[in-house]
Amino acid sequence: MIRYVLILFLIIPLSLSANKKKKKDIEAIKGMCGCMDIKFEFAETVSPKKEYNFYKNYLSGGRELAFIAEETPNKLVIQHILVIMDTMVIKHWRQDWIYEGETMFIYDKDQKWVKKSLAKKERKGKWIQKVYQVDDSPRYEGIGTWIMVDGKTYWESTSDAPLPRREYSKRSDYNVLKRGNRHEIKDFGWVHEQDNVKIMRGDEDEIIAEEKGWNTYKRINESNCQAAIDWWKENKNYWRHVRTVWDENFKEKNVVSLYSQINKRPMFSEFFELGSKVEGKASEIISDETELIKNIKTIIEKYSKE
Repeated sequence: MIRYVLILFLIIPLSLSANKKKKKDIEAIKGMCGCMDIKFEFAETVSPKKEYNFYKNYLSGGRELAFIAEETPNKLVIQHILVIMDTMVIKHWRQDWIYEGETMFIYDKDQKWVKKSLAKKERKGKWIQKVYQVDDSPRYEGIGTWIMVDGKTYWESTSDAPLPRREYSKRSDYNVLKRGNRHEIKDFGWVHEQDNVKIMRGDEDEIIAEEKGWNTYKRINESNCQAAIDWWKENKNYWRHVRTVWDENFKEKNVVSLYSQINKRPMFSEFFELGSKVEGKASEIISDETELIKNIKTIIEKYSKE
């Protein structure tokens, strides 16, 4: 009896400590939310190929609203929306954070992702970051622990991914970007630091070049993103349905393989077109909901290879 009591006294402090750490992790993840001015910087650094011609440095910027679109005890969904010239908005990328998630979709190549199951020891205390395209189709996933030490708060992972948007229509000399991601929370917002390797994947991996990335998110007054706030009110329920249908698809499949385009039309354009037809229906239940879900499934099936 005494033995069991001692074990109980040992377990309770560990459990309380884990819960305290998890709360701090959630605070860090939410630190990526807000109205942000963004600066994107990328530079190729080295290549094993003597004849390689380095591409020019990439510099861009913009404004973006990031907010919690969904939250449960073990999951946070952060939606990003671009704001252009204060009035124009475009649905942008999405990131889901899953605590001790059991499965991940690992990118292979050529728009193909393969499901991987994680052992309990592989995921204990860790967060999976799932990054999605503008149409909520998959992009890449990584897993890591939020580190809080010496006044720094950051999360790191390494993930295979498709070509970045800045290059996928311009280059064909590589087909996988191995992303070394570091998300560090700052007083002004956060920084997404990247150490990337550009790979041509066939029977074996051939390294083409490496690059350094530095994306800075600086928080500004939320009124500068009012157009995005208003747009989401009119469109959130449509995209909630899109997320739900995709989630069902991910649960059912062990492999997700997609066409980039069909008849020169990317999948996101069909989702945006369908969304425009239900825009403004802000009620929790969109009229003719069954037909809408059917149409969402039809788009996904159309662009699915398997």
